[in-house]
Amino acid sequence: MAGLSKFFKKKTIQEVSAVSFLNPNSTLGELDLHLISEGRHEQLWKALGAHVRRDSDGVLLGTAFSVWAPNARAVSLIGDHNFWDRNTHQMIRIAATGIWEIFIADIGQGMKYKFAVCGIDGHWVDHADPLARATQIPPLTASIIEESAYLWQDENWITARREFMPWRAPVSVYEVHLGSWKLGLTYLELATELVNYVKSQGFTHVEFMPVTEHPYGPSWGYQVTSFFAPTSRFGSPDEFKFLVDALHAADIGVILDWVPAHFPKDEWALANFDGTALYEHSDPRLGEHPDWGTLIFNFGRNEVRNFLVASALYWLTEFHIDGLRVDAVASMLYLDYSREEGQWLPNKNGGRENLEAVQLLQEATSTAYKTHPGIMMIAEESTAWSGVTRQTSSGGLGFGFKWNMGWMHDTLQYLQHDPIHRIYHHNEFTFSILYAWSENFMLPLSHDEVVHGKGQLVNKFPGDRWQKLATLRALYGYMWAHPGKKLIFMGSEFAQNDEWSESAGLQWYLTEFEEHIGVQKTVAALNAQYVAIPALWQKDTSPEGFTWLVGNDGAANVLAFARWDDAGSPLVCVTNFSPMPHERYLLPFPTTGTWREVLNTDDLAFGGSGVTNSEITLNDGAHLIASISIPPLATVWFKRF
Repeated sequence: MAGLSKFFKKKTIQEVSAVSFLNPNSTLGELDLHLISEGRHEQLWKALGAHVRRDSDGVLLGTAFSVWAPNARAVSLIGDHNFWDRNTHQMIRIAATGIWEIFIADIGQGMKYKFAVCGIDGHWVDHADPLARATQIPPLTASIIEESAYLWQDENWITARREFMPWRAPVSVYEVHLGSWKLGLTYLELATELVNYVKSQGFTHVEFMPVTEHPYGPSWGYQVTSFFAPTSRFGSPDEFKFLVDALHAADIGVILDWVPAHFPKDEWALANFDGTALYEHSDPRLGEHPDWGTLIFNFGRNEVRNFLVASALYWLTEFHIDGLRVDAVASMLYLDYSREEGQWLPNKNGGRENLEAVQLLQEATSTAYKTHPGIMMIAEESTAWSGVTRQTSSGGLGFGFKWNMGWMHDTLQYLQHDPIHRIYHHNEFTFSILYAWSENFMLPLSHDEVVHGKGQLVNKFPGDRWQKLATLRALYGYMWAHPGKKLIFMGSEFAQNDEWSESAGLQWYLTEFEEHIGVQKTVAALNAQYVAIPALWQKDTSPEGFTWLVGNDGAANVLAFARWDDAGSPLVCVTNFSPMPHERYLLPFPTTGTWREVLNTDDLAFGGSGVTNSEITLNDGAHLIASISIPPLATVWFKRF
């Protein structure tokens, strides 16, 4: 990894906001304490946790530690420096704030530590730091003092992002599980291999499944124990920054999965932190997830809400992340989520809505957009909750986008029917357009569709091998033209055969075979044309950007529509989900002019049968119908020249 030195600085004086370490008995300022008590400390990570202190010459003085544990009888700092002896460095409580602190001289970067907490019941438990910015590699659980030495190189990217309007821009997302994209790669290695690959495929963004530290690998990161630390499995926090920086240098945005919906019950982490239900609800009807065996945050508590909002802002601020996809939003919004009668408590109005979770989400989205213009807040919300992407000032949740789970479900269900039976489900397939502008949508074909016995996308469809692959290519062509941003999971771009396994990794050997290369080329071509054609994204969130051309030809398994850009230039998309080609199909075009194919998923280069169309010229505005050839199981895009 030669040449990395320019990205890292020597240790120098670190910014200290509202903190005085000149008095060893006080490591927090009055403003910090006030904001924490009010639940409004937007940079909580600069106040709590472990912070290296240096003098004006950059000479190490030591490290200040602080932790919120209001009901604890006592708290001690334990670690490498005192042989993990809780009797050596007892922390001092700051009046009625519930915060404990201590300053230890001459220790710094890399030291392992924990907080030994004596709960209200007198029982001692050694806890990881809730604000730890680095951790040991699981299954080890200690926190590690971290002092960043990274020098960002993405100033141009961040400056341009402030003007970015994602709802009027091309957004195609490659969802990645870092540990299994290619087994054994580090953040630094991914900064070369993953970046080059994503760039070659033409995606505008990557979305990482949770990188926040988690003890159980098969949870894929969704059972978080450290909400401020990137997993140490692949390297240090600064090395993760290097990966983000490399993606930005390649003009690729970075989205992170963020998981405020729940956390695991591990005793050494957040659960029962000071001997009481501090971060979680004490009542299991509010505080436990029956499906996942995890705990639910007490969203109504100021300090807990502050902790979560600060976590979101931390990733946007310190790691230059371009968007957060919030996991399991539906589970947060409904008090009766996955619960039977008598297993949940209604809100103060007698309803099932979790009003405190709504407040948290509104605060997180509004604060993120206020402090980081141009980013994206994306909700994985699977119900018909109204106003997910409506502004908080109008009572909405304030997200920029919502995953369109209805589109995903209806589309895959339609395609799993034999083509001869699809005529009976055509209305279900076209239904997504009826609500396409009720929210700002992202179309997801995510990891959830290729696990837990669901099989890979290519194997969901009927027919022989050629038909399965052709259907997948046609689906992508239709998806990339449909209103909404795009997301597919890693491996789907080359038609992985086997269901995804985080322990096995992707089947990269398949990319040596022509049929898989063809799908890979299709996705790259789709991304290239998508970015180049404004009609596919400029009016994504407006019905003015869409016109049906053929919506009711269920017998032929055909649909066609036009997309429009601001200048009134259209793109026509025609999809045939029948294995039979349609010769001399009479297709209405939206305008006069010369029309040419700009993409055809039946192209021989993609593994198709090679049914194509020559140039079409329409001069008579009263007769805008052309006879075309629609390939079998294919999507064709026509553009006016």
